[in-house]
Amino acid sequence: MKRLFNNNLSKILIIFTILYLLKYVLPQSFMLEVIILSIYTMGCSFLIGRVGFVSFGQPAYLAIGAYGTAFYLYYFGTNPFVAILVGILLGLIINIITGAFFIRLNSSYYTLCNQAFCVVSFFIFQKALVKYTHGDNGLWFLSRIDPTPVIDLSRTEGVFIFAFLGAVGVWLLFNYLMNHSVFGATCLCVKCNEEKLRFLGYNVFNIKWLAFIIANTITSLAGALYSLYFGFVSAGITAPSKAIEPVAISMLGGAGTLFGPLVGSFIFIGLKDIASQVISYWELLVGLMLIIVMLAGEKGIVGSLEGFLSKLINKHGNNEGLQATNIEGEVGSE
Repeated sequence: MKRLFNNNLSKILIIFTILYLLKYVLPQSFMLEVIILSIYTMGCSFLIGRVGFVSFGQPAYLAIGAYGTAFYLYYFGTNPFVAILVGILLGLIINIITGAFFIRLNSSYYTLCNQAFCVVSFFIFQKALVKYTHGDNGLWFLSRIDPTPVIDLSRTEGVFIFAFLGAVGVWLLFNYLMNHSVFGATCLCVKCNEEKLRFLGYNVFNIKWLAFIIANTITSLAGALYSLYFGFVSAGITAPSKAIEPVAISMLGGAGTLFGPLVGSFIFIGLKDIASQVISYWELLVGLMLIIVMLAGEKGIVGSLEGFLSKLINKHGNNEGLQATNIEGEVGSE
């Protein structure tokens, strides 16, 4: 039991198996939104919890991936796999360029600069490129998506399977980065003591740049999946008013934890779909829940539960060890 709990690969296998089976209990559209939102949030959670960068510009990186996919399907081709690749590559290129400038700023200015980037992106997609983006009316391309072999991305079932497999890949990647790589350890050092890391000879700029690129390219992947799922993209996807969502979800689930984005996304989508039917201002519940969770421990739901379960399992393991010792002593005395 203790070994299973401490094995993150086992956790990923169990949790994603449960997540897949839940589509037979809950609406598939609900589960698909949870998966896409959790991928979207993972990059933000990694930056906050492991690098110390709070970003209110995530809708911009989401929109880049979404519009890259949408432009291809609306203007150039009909293959959804190529469209997703275009969205990811466009996000990668933009992230390489913007990251080289943004990460030179300290945490406060980084946050404000990303917020400004989100506002600028919103203006570009809504006004400056309205001839190509159609502004708030958006691009409709669902009918242009061709059926594909093996996983048919022209159907919701195929998009779900592809997004699910993509999420598994993302979680395996971040499990390695967070728990099994020198890069992940240096990212945490950047957050805790950047000067000491620089003194030890590490290139802090490259570490932060690579973290920025990885995290926000994953965000662009979420944008590509979002675009493919709805078959529609409008400028509203990058609205500055939505910039708080990935940050709030990250903090709610547990910033920097492996499964925090999943838990936070599940709660967020659940409240949006269920609580919104009862009260108009369902965001109020999210805010109150976030305040309670932060006051309880500042580690989010997953961070708090992991600490509690670790103590519980360690206590159980110690009791078993004590019992085994007593039995050995009794046998020896006989």
